[in-house]
Amino acid sequence: MAKTANAPPVRVLIAKPGLDGHDRGAKVVARALRDAGMEVIYAGLRQTPEEIVESAIEEDVDLIGLSILSGAHMALFPRVLALLKKRKASDIPVFAGGIIPDEDAKRLRKIGLKAVFGPGTSLEQIVTTARGIARHRA
Repeated sequence: MAKTANAPPVRVLIAKPGLDGHDRGAKVVARALRDAGMEVIYAGLRQTPEEIVESAIEEDVDLIGLSILSGAHMALFPRVLALLKKRKASDIPVFAGGIIPDEDAKRLRKIGLKAVFGPGTSLEQIVTTARGIARHRA
């Protein structure tokens, strides 16, 4: 969504699902999105899919960003998508980053993730993609 003079900033929830305790990358991405003019809600470590979806709905976000290094992405990310659908909030796009093998990234995009970023992805690319996939408000 291109930002115009009267448009509110994109609201994005950044969360670390599962038991992964390493959040430096998520914080770097959160800061880059904030510096690009987005309103960032950082949910923090060890979030359940239920907590992530509830926070996204309560905060009325335009986008959800998930970060994972633990290898549990194929269990946790589909659960987030399923809960969004169940709560009739599947219009909130989800992107992810972390240590995600290419084959898993393809499968995750196929089931609904809008983007999957691996190590070494530029912050500029993440910001540009986030702007492009954020839901548009009427």
